[in-house]
Amino acid sequence: MYRVLELNPQLQPFAGDIDLRMHLYHETKKRLVGENGSLKEFANAHDYFGIHRTETGWVYREWAPSAYQLYLTGEFNQWHWLDHPMTRLENGIWELVLEGVDTLWDGCKVKTIVDANMTRTEHLPLYARRVVQDKETVAWCAEVVDDWKTFDWTDAEFKGENGLLIYEAHVGMAQEEGKVGSYREFADYTLPHVKKAGYNTIQLMAIMEHPYYGSFGYQVSNFYAASSWFGKPEDLKYLVNKAHEMGIRVLLDVVHSHAVKNTAEGINMFDGTTWQFFHDGPKGDHPAWGTKCFNYGKDEVIHFLLSNLKFWMTEYHFDGFRFDGVTSMLYHDHGLGTDFNSNDKYFSLNTDTEAITYLQLATELIHEINPDAVTVAEDMSGMPGMALPIEDGGIGFDYRLAMGLPDMWIKTVKEKRDEDWEIGKMWGDMCLRRPGENTVAYVESHDQALVGDKTMIFRLADAAMYTDMEKTTHNPVIDRAISLHKMIRLFTMAGGGEAYLNFMGNEFGHPEWIDFPREGNGWSFHYCRRQWSLLNNGFLKYQWLGEFDRDVIHLIKENKMFDQRMGDLRLLKEPEKVIVFNRNGLMFAFNFHTSQSLTNVLVPVHNGNDYELVLSSEDHVYGGHALVHHMTYHAKQFDGQWFVELYLPARTAVILKEIVPVQEKPKRKPGRPKKVKSEEAATPKKVAKPRKKEN
Repeated sequence: MYRVLELNPQLQPFAGDIDLRMHLYHETKKRLVGENGSLKEFANAHDYFGIHRTETGWVYREWAPSAYQLYLTGEFNQWHWLDHPMTRLENGIWELVLEGVDTLWDGCKVKTIVDANMTRTEHLPLYARRVVQDKETVAWCAEVVDDWKTFDWTDAEFKGENGLLIYEAHVGMAQEEGKVGSYREFADYTLPHVKKAGYNTIQLMAIMEHPYYGSFGYQVSNFYAASSWFGKPEDLKYLVNKAHEMGIRVLLDVVHSHAVKNTAEGINMFDGTTWQFFHDGPKGDHPAWGTKCFNYGKDEVIHFLLSNLKFWMTEYHFDGFRFDGVTSMLYHDHGLGTDFNSNDKYFSLNTDTEAITYLQLATELIHEINPDAVTVAEDMSGMPGMALPIEDGGIGFDYRLAMGLPDMWIKTVKEKRDEDWEIGKMWGDMCLRRPGENTVAYVESHDQALVGDKTMIFRLADAAMYTDMEKTTHNPVIDRAISLHKMIRLFTMAGGGEAYLNFMGNEFGHPEWIDFPREGNGWSFHYCRRQWSLLNNGFLKYQWLGEFDRDVIHLIKENKMFDQRMGDLRLLKEPEKVIVFNRNGLMFAFNFHTSQSLTNVLVPVHNGNDYELVLSSEDHVYGGHALVHHMTYHAKQFDGQWFVELYLPARTAVILKEIVPVQEKPKRKPGRPKKVKSEEAATPKKVAKPRKKEN
């Protein structure tokens, strides 16, 4: 029996579905790589297809099975469409060999002309590594990248920290100036902030090329091209290398759930058909996103996508991936409008078993390339086994996003009075995660920061943020917002998962939503940037929020909090809105009450060890009144049970650390030698026993 069924006994009626999942995985892998082949050796499409420099010139290959003829055109032949026809090989593969290393060059603009369906159309090479937009014509074309050029990587010994603390970031909007930021600006100016804030992983959005900047990178056109919005390929390598020098892991927000429907810029209808990469007919169109849906049952599509993962890991040294839109992949209806309130909805005719097989192959490949790689699944359905190893009947991700937590917080803040918050239910939501599966907890990601939604700080403070965020200004609305912002984030970080995610700027309560330049706002960058000066100028209350987040992050790292999978609930007082739990030697105590401060709160502890207060949300440095003293709280015993007695002011959270007594070394016995001088002296000599005489 697979472990997924042992961890989830309620899934026993669906054991046959798990068996089918594993059968399809094994059969597909066998079909692709044979009995003893590896996915790592299979996923090399990018080394064969595309434009590559050779000893004597250049070679260009494409897979376009339904095309009648292909041509390469560009600056090298003065854009004469038909001067360089490609030769058709077997299995729909086309090839063009160009003699002379000077025939093409790094940065040479090119396009592919495809003759299909009785017409000729312009396209970009499927494996283009850089595409750029002409500012005058707004048209996109590919640029040749000389793959013989090398980058001076210095990260051979890099290994990321344990305990995933993710800083979700968008390179273009990471600068304060009203413009599209660059890879190098992010590396030089934003990475130091991430390092100082204590996060050990960045998750980069919008890196795969996308023609519409405002799509946040989720409508990909060119899967092998690092987005030219932010610079050149070597600039992205500079960013990743510098992150590794700082000890920061880099994840790519990969989009394999769909593709932009554009034909001139994207991969759609490259060979004159939609079914080259996508499902034909309505099944190939995403009803909500207006994009194209991959056919994961097609070997060539699997080859294209798996090679894409290997490419980003080997060419750019990414340390793993956050897979976007996994729910859309898992179900034929893309999970739209489905309430996953019963297990039969995970195992039905609506389940796309081919997509599950692809995801299993993808996670296996990633870990085969780099055993320390990190994979995160964005799945709101709660598919069982998503973050379990494949051999356990799982899909193989390392983590899944706790997508219910932001919804819980929005509902709580938006729909309930502070007096009506249900602390026990909130704790239940923190603990509601699949057994044995690692979860990334978060209060808000980029989704909650977009126009049409609100960040948590804006929900709490609203318009008062524009007038009363100076440290010298007093406003009870802001006081409440700042207190709850700190408590909500700490509660989620400490109780909600085995990892934590934050979208850039939210750690210090960035005041404004994200609105990309568009016609409706006059193509303005005003809301598409991060105002780091609000944190750093020293006059505003954002500094308090930023320093609180930083100190909590460092405290969690130092004490390896995530080593304990679940918090140990020690006290829950619903009427008083108090909750206390322990996690790997740290005690987290919260009083969410609006006005009632509590004295003499007895918290049961496992042993007689004392606790030291290491952080309070109401410390002066975080804008508080320092009502809780930094001191040692001695354990007291009543009726055989040990307790720690706390004072918990209203709307305050505190962290205490268990003081574990140092074990004294046993004293040496008299006559025992104090020091062994040599290895020989330390090893007792064997004495040969005399053999018995044989009769």
